[in-house]
Amino acid sequence: MKTVKKIKNFSSAPELVFQKIDDLGVTGMHMTESSMMMMGSKLNLQYLSENEKGLGTKYRWTGKIMGMEMDFTVEVTRWIPGKEKTWETVGLAKLIIFSWYRMHLDVSETEEGALATLSISYERPKGILYQFLSFLLADFYCIWCLNNMLNDTEKALKKTN
Repeated sequence: MKTVKKIKNFSSAPELVFQKIDDLGVTGMHMTESSMMMMGSKLNLQYLSENEKGLGTKYRWTGKIMGMEMDFTVEVTRWIPGKEKTWETVGLAKLIIFSWYRMHLDVSETEEGALATLSISYERPKGILYQFLSFLLADFYCIWCLNNMLNDTEKALKKTN
């Protein structure tokens, strides 16, 4: 298993930082928009649980990237409001550069506001083509994803101030 981590300081209260990162409408949108990292494709998001936040929340991502089907379900497995969240793929996952992943968020208070630590841990897929793509793209994709999530959080916080 490999882990990629990003840390960012925010000049907002930890609870507010957590709230924005916890909102897929803020931090998941980079996957629903066509971009170079998404190879011109985008994924669709569907909530599978009544709640959109909190422990046990489930959602499903579907779509195609480079003609390859993506279909995976994610569940929030740890959720301490304002402080910590863990979410990971569950069940059979059709992914390209990962076979499974877990994301973790930790938000702590600082003198200036909040420090957010966000990480993606993943396992490489089976199959020569997928392993090759994972070797080439997985870490680069993780950094892009984490940066997007943290930068989108910063933009959302500026709109609320």
